[in-house]
Amino acid sequence: MSRVSSQETLETVAGSLIDRSGTGAEPDAAQQVLRRVFGYDSFRGLQHEIVTQVIEGGDALVLMPTGGGKSLCYQIPALVRSGVGVVISPLIALMQDQVDALNALGVRAGFLNSTQFPDERRTMEQQFVVGELDVLYLAPERLRLESTLQLLDKATVSVFAIDEAHCVSQWGHDFRPDYLALSVLHERWPDVPRIALTATATEATRREIAERLDLTGARHFVAGFDRPNIQYRIEPKNRADQQLLSFISSEHAGDAGIVYCLSRNSVEKTAEFLTRNGIEAVPYHAGLDARTRAANQSRFLREDGLVVVATIAFGMGIDKPDVRFVAHLDLPKSVEGYYQETGRAGRDGQPSTAWMVYGLNDVVQQRKMIDSSEGDAAHRRQLQLHLDAMLALCETVQCRRTQLLAYFGQSGEPCGNCDTCLTPPESWDGTVAAQKVLSTVLRLKRERGQSFGAGHIVDILVGKSNPKVLQHKHNELKVFGVGAELRDVEWRGAVRQLLAQGLLAVHGDYGVLVLTEASEEVLFKGRQVALRREPERVKPAKAPRAKTSRPAVDLAPGDSGLFERLRAWRGATAKEQGVPAYVVFHDATLREIAARRPTSLAQLGEISGIGENKLAKYGEGVLETVAGEGDSGESGGSAASGDVGSGRSRGGSNTRFESGRVESGQAGGADAGAARAEAGQAGSGGDVSSRAGAGRAGSGGGEGSRAGSGSDVSGRAEAGRAETGRAGSGHAAAGRAGGGRAEADRLGSGRAEGGRGEGAGTEDPAGSARVGSGRAGAGVETRRAEAGRGGSGRAENGGAGSRGRGAGRAQVSREVVAEASGWDQEPPPDWDFEPPPDDAY
Repeated sequence: MSRVSSQETLETVAGSLIDRSGTGAEPDAAQQVLRRVFGYDSFRGLQHEIVTQVIEGGDALVLMPTGGGKSLCYQIPALVRSGVGVVISPLIALMQDQVDALNALGVRAGFLNSTQFPDERRTMEQQFVVGELDVLYLAPERLRLESTLQLLDKATVSVFAIDEAHCVSQWGHDFRPDYLALSVLHERWPDVPRIALTATATEATRREIAERLDLTGARHFVAGFDRPNIQYRIEPKNRADQQLLSFISSEHAGDAGIVYCLSRNSVEKTAEFLTRNGIEAVPYHAGLDARTRAANQSRFLREDGLVVVATIAFGMGIDKPDVRFVAHLDLPKSVEGYYQETGRAGRDGQPSTAWMVYGLNDVVQQRKMIDSSEGDAAHRRQLQLHLDAMLALCETVQCRRTQLLAYFGQSGEPCGNCDTCLTPPESWDGTVAAQKVLSTVLRLKRERGQSFGAGHIVDILVGKSNPKVLQHKHNELKVFGVGAELRDVEWRGAVRQLLAQGLLAVHGDYGVLVLTEASEEVLFKGRQVALRREPERVKPAKAPRAKTSRPAVDLAPGDSGLFERLRAWRGATAKEQGVPAYVVFHDATLREIAARRPTSLAQLGEISGIGENKLAKYGEGVLETVAGEGDSGESGGSAASGDVGSGRSRGGSNTRFESGRVESGQAGGADAGAARAEAGQAGSGGDVSSRAGAGRAGSGGGEGSRAGSGSDVSGRAEAGRAETGRAGSGHAAAGRAGGGRAEADRLGSGRAEGGRGEGAGTEDPAGSARVGSGRAGAGVETRRAEAGRGGSGRAENGGAGSRGRGAGRAQVSREVVAEASGWDQEPPPDWDFEPPPDDAY
């Protein structure tokens, strides 16, 4: 576990702007921190009001759309007020990335959750107590433990931030029971301000959040729900897989995107289908083992152009800014869920697409799920209301955006950027058609005592004499063939819309159609029925298999090349440091750099999104790239400000391992002791931080030297002690290190006494981690790598194995057996709810 370097504290970043002696601060402290730490000149929307409210000690309930900047609303108060900001988050699988992003800004951040070993948690707790943290992330389950409450009593808490606050709503789409206990924060620490934040809540949900979290006296801030950069489109379902392939290939080739499916089986099949057709895709659902889920999530965050196919288990808290599309192959259960999921597209403000296919079977399936759901009648009524609102959004002939905003209590004008605005649908008087459908259902029940599903009803209406119709003698019914004026697809559309309008219902396990109370009004009381005309089905065009790259948006033609070079530099830098690319810089920042072409650090520092810490860390690398001098494939920029080393710690920055011994600054992403051995051999020492192009790296660990050819003895090795300074990429491509094996950027460990190691690398079943192991003398140290890269082994003098990185975790364990029984338990490793009847349909 790591200890945070005092050189990277916010005090050194913000200087005298922060008054750490009390809860107050200079009037402009928030503005100054925004500029100097986060690199922005001004707050957006309601941010400044919210930040001021919390800094002054007031409570706040914040509703702000995804990408609106919610995190700044609690991060800045945590930095300005005295003490540590405690963030309650349900997303323990993403805490490492959240911490990495803050560390990159120079903010001392860490987390406590069940993924850590006891010694890691103890180190983090000590840092909290002695004031070496600015922000601490906790899972809500941890607050059930008295030990956690006692820990929070030992230090000054500056603010409690409750993220994803809609999880407290029992009627909501993401209900999490442990959120109900968070009122303890106000009861136990009444003087600490609290801020609850969510991107999705109706007026009723907001009231429920306020009541359950004891925030009825808090000031409410409701930002606009509109995401004007997202284009909303809903199409009739017709071979959904081919429609999806055509959509991605023709509009979003090479883009990162999320595809949502209802069941695990659909997820697996869709991911396989896309991959087979030239679109790189990975699955994500709760049925996968934790290691595979973590590896796939890590790839999505760190790679460009990857598509993840998922159940609703995926997505909350994903901060990837350049997701260009979100696609739904199945109908979401509620407008809240739809808004939350589509909101993961276009966080960077660039044009993005929310695309969905929807058909009759979706309606039937959702109705059946509600009828078979657990809970009382009130619960099922709530589910039905949620579904009715979702169906109304799908079937509207008005602007989808205005309908979406109206659901959340806000008004809007037709947007010109949704399918119903761009291609207005045609509506028609479907009263007679509705009467024919309802009459068929009624006659089957009255005359034959039978009920059938939609497909058979349509066959009767169009007069199909198929075996099933003839078997039941339904060709003798008076309504047989009365609907010949419409095609099958049009009748199915009519049935779907009647279900959506509540004029028909689904009953039983077989999904048969039955009449409702409203049906009588259409059949006998003259109620008019307006239907949306079904568009002509177009056969999806055969999609090209080639993967193309989209040009940068809002850039002059002459700037696009530099933008791509900057992206390549950023990708290499992020890979070296083991963090997602957006942690280095967002695309918006790179676009501004490409347009303004700064030639000095002072000019670079004026660009939005570049604070002082990032300027010091990455400035030289950016300027070299702009000047055309940087090597976009290898340059990692300047690794100043202590951001160096041979591994990444979990839960904070700056790893220190005592076992003979390895010391590092904040992890630069090295897999194998910060070494890159491309075609050579690393000698007897345990840690090599040099680059050898085609030579031999000598005895021991180095301090960041580079060699083009020949041999290079880089640094010193003293009885197994290796000290790493600034590190380059830290990969071992095809060499030997300490006698162990290094393959495909994964390094094992072997004997660390100069002799031949006996270790051998093996690859785990998920293909997401390569673990080496070996034998040597006395000391023993074990490392575990999950969904990352790591080593485990035995080395003379307790030599350390390699450090894991990626989305995974690599922890040091010396007393695992002795202390495992003392671990506290939390829910599944990365909270992922899914629809209960998962593969039933």
